[in-house]
Amino acid sequence: MQFASRFQPGDKAVSCFFLFCALTASAPTASAQGLEIVKSTYTKYEYRIPMRDGKRLFTAVYVPKDQAKTYPILLSRTPYSCKPYGVDQYRENLGPSALFSKAGYIFVYQDVRGRWMSEGEFVDMRPQLSANRGPQEIDESTDTWDTIDWLVKHVPNHNGKVGMAGISYPGFYTSAGMINAHPNLIACSPQAPIVDWFIGDDWHHNGALQLPHAFNFMATQGHKRPEPTKKIEHKFDHATPDGYDFFLRLGPLPNADAVYYKGDVPFWNEVMKHGNYDDFWKARNLRPHLKQIRPAVMTVGGWFDAENLFGALETYKQIESSSPNTTNVLVMGPWVHGGWSGGDGDVLGHVSFNAKTAVFYREQIEFPFFEFHLKGEGKAIHPEAWVFETGTNVWRQYDSWPPKNFSKRSFYLSSEGRLSSEPPKQTDPESNYDEYPSDPAKPVPYLDKVSINMAPEYMTADQRHASRRPDVLVYQTDILENDTVLSGPIEVELHVSTSGTDSDWVVKLIDVYPNDYPDPKDNPAGVKLGGYQQLVRGDVFRGKFRKSFEKPEPFVPNQPEQVKFTIPDICHVFRPGHRMMVQIQSTWFPLIDRNPQTFVDIYTAKHSDFQKATQRVFRTTTMPSRITVLTQ
Repeated sequence: MQFASRFQPGDKAVSCFFLFCALTASAPTASAQGLEIVKSTYTKYEYRIPMRDGKRLFTAVYVPKDQAKTYPILLSRTPYSCKPYGVDQYRENLGPSALFSKAGYIFVYQDVRGRWMSEGEFVDMRPQLSANRGPQEIDESTDTWDTIDWLVKHVPNHNGKVGMAGISYPGFYTSAGMINAHPNLIACSPQAPIVDWFIGDDWHHNGALQLPHAFNFMATQGHKRPEPTKKIEHKFDHATPDGYDFFLRLGPLPNADAVYYKGDVPFWNEVMKHGNYDDFWKARNLRPHLKQIRPAVMTVGGWFDAENLFGALETYKQIESSSPNTTNVLVMGPWVHGGWSGGDGDVLGHVSFNAKTAVFYREQIEFPFFEFHLKGEGKAIHPEAWVFETGTNVWRQYDSWPPKNFSKRSFYLSSEGRLSSEPPKQTDPESNYDEYPSDPAKPVPYLDKVSINMAPEYMTADQRHASRRPDVLVYQTDILENDTVLSGPIEVELHVSTSGTDSDWVVKLIDVYPNDYPDPKDNPAGVKLGGYQQLVRGDVFRGKFRKSFEKPEPFVPNQPEQVKFTIPDICHVFRPGHRMMVQIQSTWFPLIDRNPQTFVDIYTAKHSDFQKATQRVFRTTTMPSRITVLTQ
């Protein structure tokens, strides 16, 4: 999604949900009014800014007509186009929100190297070079530096201060831009930024491929662009709305290129060559480079962002640890990917937050941050962390994240499907385990509805459809008598075995509503919230990486092994009358590609490699399976 806001077709950061919202909100009259306001108050210029290696990047600049005062520059770098092209064609909206265009900024939008109208070669999540690079060596940091240096020398009437912001891929460019930052770059807001494409963002979670997200994005965005162009049109017809059926019929992953891409999506084929955490992926890990950051930073993420929740949290944590003297603010709200940039942010799927969280963010957090740092207006009112606490549905302010005054508490998987704060007392592993079948030919659906995409609302979706399946284990507490406040990361420790030689392990933390929970007032679909099993957080771990992401190892059939991993942070209160539930399963389809359950390179697997398996989860004194969280 472009930083300026509004949703572009085919943009990775746009879910079907937000595309619908954008189309609904952009009625012809509203669009016409917005365009006329922009044209009447701003003048547009277009430049081809030279980089140090001679390549030129297409850049659109919108300058306030009122020259009575100077203005800061607000820069967005995007692979998703800074259109419309032509000095007589204007954007309908400028800035992260309407507040910015009314207040007055110089808005700059740039096509990154190799995309749309910019020269050069596009490299997906271009690796960051070392600080002692040669004079003509480039990365996204140097392209940002060269852009800012040109802008402050050639665009008149600025106040000498530059800010950057962007959501998703533009969030990555914002993060890269603040590394070895230009001295005029004062404030940055990476929002849902990509930080590591193998461990936790977008294409992979703990080495497991997010199949519909990767496939659909590359089917439209991954094609070659041989030369600068104003038009890139790559549509893909699945010929069905049913993603479960489509991706099951797709079969093993090599079929994606053989049947559909046919060699025209280079990055997909690159991904398929790198099934482990090798140098290809490590070079695209931005975390080691986020050090000695000088600009003020406000990292923004959504608790229900299916794409880059990991990136937002990791970006904040890395800057906090490596740049302790930097202003470093974290904002986490109850949003899907980019959900803070438009709409009210008061509901997701069937879950209501009873507050216009996105409006509050835009008015009380984002706009004041840039006004203070780029104009010196207002006060530095921000705490270390603005965090929306779901369940109680209130904003919390913390002086650290995770909160310092919380302590660790474990919840153990126990006999008879109980989730208990008491460690298991049983000692015999031969009888103290729970067992379930796992069949790649009949995987557990990740969502109880038909969708061809990675539906963003799955992050709060009802899990009753899964809890009723024989291939899903279910553990839950008794009815809670008091608020149970959980904040921070979820540490998972499982002791498991499989009859195969590899397996995925999916862990879901769920809020079970009381049976008398009221249904929504406006409820044409007849949704029943009594007993609703709301997903609070879920994630997957590819078992062969249990000891190393670099060097996978097979399981010995039926031999118990420990699997430990961390699920991204939450801030949720399980209210009195609710229950806490944990579900364990080995397929989550088509959200996660199918593990053949045999130890092979999954990206070159054959149909014959996919085998049924019997999974066991142990719960003894020496092999306790549990989740550990921070609680008050």
